[in-house]
Amino acid sequence: MKQKNNADGSDQLRRFSKRDAIILALVFAVIVFVFLVFWLRPKTGGSAVRITVDGKVYGTYALEEAQTISIKDKDGKVTNQLVIENETAHMQKADCPDQLCVHQKAVSKENETIVCLPNKVVVEVTQAEEQAEFDAIVN
Repeated sequence: MKQKNNADGSDQLRRFSKRDAIILALVFAVIVFVFLVFWLRPKTGGSAVRITVDGKVYGTYALEEAQTISIKDKDGKVTNQLVIENETAHMQKADCPDQLCVHQKAVSKENETIVCLPNKVVVEVTQAEEQAEFDAIVN
């Protein structure tokens, strides 16, 4: 509601008009639509995890193959330990003080991530390199 000055100098509150209500309803409907499209769409399962350390690719590993990956910093010290099993990946150990990456849920869907900020480690679920190349070809 806005205040409106009348010709006699008095203030009067202006009420919502029907047009204001329609505009608000349309804005709300657009917000709900965007939410539904981006958050409730089914995510495809990824087939690999890409690990980056300090912005550089450390390695890409298949989700189908059960394995434990020791992630080392530039000095060769093991900072994190990632476990891949049952087509999911989770951080088993980390030497960071907050341990937030260890408490994150296991990831398996494309674009899901595990992040360890103190050690600058990012684990992202992606498609395997071979599949990504074929997806880019459109003829």
